[in-house]
Amino acid sequence: MRRDETITADSELADLADLILNVGRLVRARTPDDGPDVVPLTETERQVMRVVDLYPGAAPSEIARRTRLQRTNVSTALRALEGKGMISRAAAAGRGVAVHPTELAASNLRVLRKGWTREFAGVLGDDTEAVRQCVQLLSRLERHLTADGEA
Repeated sequence: MRRDETITADSELADLADLILNVGRLVRARTPDDGPDVVPLTETERQVMRVVDLYPGAAPSEIARRTRLQRTNVSTALRALEGKGMISRAAAAGRGVAVHPTELAASNLRVLRKGWTREFAGVLGDDTEAVRQCVQLLSRLERHLTADGEA
């Protein structure tokens, strides 16, 4: 690869990172966060809840690792989520704890996903192949960023 091609590729990767950050912020700003069907969550609670939804039964230490949050912040978020009825904790092997989403959490996630689908459908809905490729690309990036340097 020539130097000018490398600069362009680097610039495009930086542009991609910038867009991911900004689009994420804009999606969060348009995410339903009030009303009788939505449990409002802080940003930390959202991050923790995402891992609990994707990995039911995860231990708090695994949640901290996957979110890249300090263990104490995860513990605080778990207490708040438990108080909101979003998670349950159960004893696991040894002195471990397994964290599970509740039905309220599942209902909350359905409302959020329905809102995101409505938001994106008008712009991206008919380009399913591009959406599929984007999901695959972002999933690969997410796996790399949460792999503890294994990738």
